[in-house]
Amino acid sequence: MFRIRKISNPYLQVNTRAIQQVKNLIDKQFNDIQKEKVDIISDQLIDPLKYRFHTMLFVADNYNENIKGFALLLHMPDLQFYYLDYIAVVPGKGQSGVGSALYERVREEVRSVDASGIFMECLPDDPQLSHDPEILKQNKKRLAFYEKFNARPIINTKYETSVTEGDNDPPYLVYDNLGGDSTISDDYLKKVVEAILYRKYGDYCPDAYIREVIESIKDNPVKLRPLKYHKKKIESQKIQHSGKHNIVLIVNDKHDIHHVKDRGYVEAPVRIKHILNEILPLEIFNQHEAQKYPDHFITDVHDTKYFSYFKNVIQNIASDKSVYPYVFPIRNNTKPPKDLSVRAGYYCIDTFTPLNKNAYLAARWGVNCALTAADALLQGKKAAYVLTRPPGHHAEKSVFGGFCYFNNSAIAANYLSRYGKVAILDMDYHHGNGQQQIFYDRADVLTISIHGHPSFAYPYFSGFESEKGEGKGLGYNVNFALPETITADIYSSTLLKAVARLKKFNPDFLIVSLGFDTSKGDPTGTWPLLTSDFVSNGRTIGSLGLPTLFMQEGGYKTQVLGKNAKAFFSGFYI
Repeated sequence: MFRIRKISNPYLQVNTRAIQQVKNLIDKQFNDIQKEKVDIISDQLIDPLKYRFHTMLFVADNYNENIKGFALLLHMPDLQFYYLDYIAVVPGKGQSGVGSALYERVREEVRSVDASGIFMECLPDDPQLSHDPEILKQNKKRLAFYEKFNARPIINTKYETSVTEGDNDPPYLVYDNLGGDSTISDDYLKKVVEAILYRKYGDYCPDAYIREVIESIKDNPVKLRPLKYHKKKIESQKIQHSGKHNIVLIVNDKHDIHHVKDRGYVEAPVRIKHILNEILPLEIFNQHEAQKYPDHFITDVHDTKYFSYFKNVIQNIASDKSVYPYVFPIRNNTKPPKDLSVRAGYYCIDTFTPLNKNAYLAARWGVNCALTAADALLQGKKAAYVLTRPPGHHAEKSVFGGFCYFNNSAIAANYLSRYGKVAILDMDYHHGNGQQQIFYDRADVLTISIHGHPSFAYPYFSGFESEKGEGKGLGYNVNFALPETITADIYSSTLLKAVARLKKFNPDFLIVSLGFDTSKGDPTGTWPLLTSDFVSNGRTIGSLGLPTLFMQEGGYKTQVLGKNAKAFFSGFYI
């Protein structure tokens, strides 16, 4: 399994390692590339003015951060065109599909800004230009690969003319119109070619050569070579992408197996149905399937003994039963209760969060959804929404409670923290005690919570404004504990204070623990927010312009739950 992520900050340790692997791969697969041109990749990523193009690096890697391939894309905004500088895959078994996935990701990036297409160079498949049979064979395979996407060499120009006599394999200039019907003019191509040759090869190509190539462009519109490797008409390769900022939607399709039918248990499957029914007609979501992730991403956050207990205890619970904690033993780490039902209180903070046969599986797939969304942000998506239950923000390192078993937001934040600074903004009516406790001594993850004061609101024991972090984390935990009775204006002004703190922290990623139990009439809250207020709140979050992961938490008034979600994301998307 691999993922494709976009690297923007070359100075993070994880990205430094990835870039070094990219350089090693270039060195192995492109023997004619000068070392100094490879060494400047990191500099290119951060200094577009110096090089006169913006550089984007996409890497395909696994969870051990081993690179399987990469693509280096250049954007020349003054001429509004994209140039694929390199794309390469590590040779060997298990690499199937990496090259196609990388190229499709590049196409998606270009399409997201409504560009007409991609230019690139490919070595020739003409025996008169490529004299080595093995190289010629590879050139044919490469051009056949791009032709699947209808990307073909531009013909009737001197672009593939050797710079000096005797040069072998002068490249074609290939154009991919992204499966569309657009053509390009001779004047535009002249500007593109001039930019490529001067900005990339100015130290190698003489002025006379560049002028000769430019003046050879006469077709208007420009012509592409007829299909050579795929004689039948190629179907459109358009990427399903209906907007630059569409929100990735990941629904936990295992949530409904966790259905506690006990009287008064408000955390019910119908919550997801109500939200989906309202938000899908907005047509601003692209639904993705959740992927499976290893357990260690959970135990990086949660205590291994708690994880093992939760995973194993459900095996001894009847399918129609729920076990509620009823004894809360003093936590003697050396002598926990042997009876598993009694031990529930050893790991729980309340009396109303049960263990049942399917709680683990539903919560486990919630984690998969959270990590899939985190990877979507790493891949360059601007926003992702995890619609899951049970919720997660009350789960601490070693305890569950408040309907929560695994802290989805904390697990996603810890995962993303390897790639940049992360902020968690908890907008649920109840304090995000789980995130606070997990990151209390860390400075790389800022935790902010807007909630009802613990003097009257669950979980009662945390969420005071005096709790600001400790050690390295001092100052990186912020609580806004509000009175039992407030106005929408008070909430809005508090949210603006939280946003100001977020801006000061300047995170690379934002996670919003999104609770709609701040709504008027919610059975677990006391605040008066109306649907129109959620539009405003969503707009405030959207104004930050950060890669944002929304994690569904509370919200139990089903009559308005979906409408409030629709309102919030409508505001965010504006």
